[in-house]
Amino acid sequence: MRRLLLLLIMLTAVTASYSQVDKTNTNSLLNDLMATETEQPALLPNHMIFTQGILWGKKGLMRNFDRFELTPEKRQQELKVRRTMLVTHQVLGFVTLGGMIAQGFVGAGLYNGNQNLKGAHEALAAGVNFGYFTTASLSLFAPPKMVDERKGFSSIKLHKALAIVHFTAMVATNILASQLNSNPSLRPYHRAAAYTAFGAFAVSMIVIKF
Repeated sequence: MRRLLLLLIMLTAVTASYSQVDKTNTNSLLNDLMATETEQPALLPNHMIFTQGILWGKKGLMRNFDRFELTPEKRQQELKVRRTMLVTHQVLGFVTLGGMIAQGFVGAGLYNGNQNLKGAHEALAAGVNFGYFTTASLSLFAPPKMVDERKGFSSIKLHKALAIVHFTAMVATNILASQLNSNPSLRPYHRAAAYTAFGAFAVSMIVIKF
């Protein structure tokens, strides 16, 4: 009788123990399921350039429009906009590069004393500036990608580093050009800035394409 009573007590204790373990596992499983249901996919990268953040960040200006509400479906539409803008960025970049090459030949003739080229030089300068800054804007204001850049070297990172160089050189070229009439001694610096802009821009276009 005592043995039977002891056996019943042991069975009761084991059953209670298994019940507690099962309850703990069940609660853990429910917590995991609830976390999965409430977890939102990453819709924006952790890092983006400030021009993208102004327009496309969580509280960016474009988020005020229903069309660009921050949802997975609408982010897919944004990525299509991004692709169109970047393809146009590449095409217009090569057109601008061709204009820079023509500008180089015309500018060299102008520096050699052929004043008849001044009108062509100014017209090409206007076209190159329009193409260059439009090309830059398409990249600066395009919607961001979904994820951050991978660590380590990449052609994209080299393209962006060169962009800093040629953008600075382009701004310097235009500032110096506006002062040449009153200060002709700036011509060597203007030419150096123009060549730097062309060289960095050409390499940046090549590395992103090939």
